[in-house]
Amino acid sequence: QVQLVESGGGLVQAGGSLRLACAASGRTVSTSLMGWFRQAPGKGRELVAAISSGGNTDYADSVKGRFTISRDLAKNTVFLQMNSLKPEDTAVYYCALKAYYGGIVTNRAQYDYWGRGTQVTVSS
Repeated sequence: QVQLVESGGGLVQAGGSLRLACAASGRTVSTSLMGWFRQAPGKGRELVAAISSGGNTDYADSVKGRFTISRDLAKNTVFLQMNSLKPEDTAVYYCALKAYYGGIVTNRAQYDYWGRGTQVTVSS
């Protein structure tokens, strides 16, 4: 059974940084597409960043140049480094896994497993 556990959320001032972690069990991140999504109050869940099994990455335009997705294969963990945070980055951040070897998928409905989320709040 695949489980994803997020950590690292919190409250930070605008301009600050946070690093989120997603620890996976039941399937290796090296054989999966991993995504970070976020959902702000009253809004839909959107893809923030993704990393394919081959290591290719993609980002939402709103976070390019500020966020970096990476993975530690030995720890079977995916990270999201968030710099220069803005109040509009405030949301619950979710880790997701698609159990396949293909390219990056942005449609949240195509991801197979989800974590419970971690709250990120950026104050102005």
